[in-house]
Amino acid sequence: MRKSIADTWRPRWRLFFAALLAATFTAAVACGNDDEPAAGNDTGSVEDAKPLVIYSGRSESLVGPVIQQFEDLTGIEVQVNFGSTGPLAATLLEEGSNTPADVFFAQDPGGLGSVIEMLDTLPTDVTSIVPEWARSPEQKWVGISGRARVLVYGTDSLSESELPASIEELADPKWKGKLGWAPSNSSFQAMITGMRQIWGEDRTRQWLEGVMANEPTVYPKNTPQVAAAAAGEIEIGMVNHYYLYRFLAEEGDGFKARNWFTPEADPGSVVLVAGAGILEASDNKESAVRFLEFMLSELGQQYFATQTHEYPLIEGVVADRGLPPLDSITKPNVDLSTLGDLENTQELLREVGALS
Repeated sequence: MRKSIADTWRPRWRLFFAALLAATFTAAVACGNDDEPAAGNDTGSVEDAKPLVIYSGRSESLVGPVIQQFEDLTGIEVQVNFGSTGPLAATLLEEGSNTPADVFFAQDPGGLGSVIEMLDTLPTDVTSIVPEWARSPEQKWVGISGRARVLVYGTDSLSESELPASIEELADPKWKGKLGWAPSNSSFQAMITGMRQIWGEDRTRQWLEGVMANEPTVYPKNTPQVAAAAAGEIEIGMVNHYYLYRFLAEEGDGFKARNWFTPEADPGSVVLVAGAGILEASDNKESAVRFLEFMLSELGQQYFATQTHEYPLIEGVVADRGLPPLDSITKPNVDLSTLGDLENTQELLREVGALS
């Protein structure tokens, strides 16, 4: 694995985590999976194993420390190609069966769906520990953490009574000059793909055109939208829920932005997952399965709950106490396994001028 991760991204509880995890997890995963292992998963001992190659659409600052924990505690060398989910998916499609990647760790199910024909079938004892909605029905990928789409708003600019009941209201001219978004972000594109599924093409196009008429400020990703809302540069941004909690952890409750979970079951409140799959072309599947087991272990899930403020997906791990329970969020009925049509979503965004 790359060794450039700053010490500030290594949680202070790392030594405790490592010691406890070494005692409770490493011995278990060392035995591997006896139930339906992925094909071709005999790589020999850890000492003889080749490096595990991960294409990560999740940023190094978010998942670098937990990947490092996996490397430290299993002895498996990891090489990570960090990038954005969409371009990495395009790279995989271009590389085809010659890809060096063993695992695709994507920011959202759309990226996984776009390469699903390249993914191997996962063992049932890996996929079955997460809820059915958070995994591929064909067992091609499994959710690692839950991430709700929300509206982030500036508390100096708006009160809750002024916030929209539905994301559809953001096309109203009253929001002109007050919005931010990140059309190139893969989670945003997954949301729009879900919007197409729920609303249909015409209604989605109309919404996009309405938002474009409101001249939203364009950001490259979620983090600057949260900062902009707190600074009063925008009133509302469209983000994943957990970015706010990173600011609150650093700056305290006085930080002047908050999340808004729209009360209507529209695409703006969809709950996505960051997930992972194993490439069919991989010849290092034993290590790849162990990586997924690690991420879905109780302590691996605790990392996402406490350090990235995402929703854990296995029973027995409690989400950050500042998060509303998942079952309290008014979610639309979206099949995450159908969000792989990113190409047509991107084309639609280009047609309305949201993407160049």
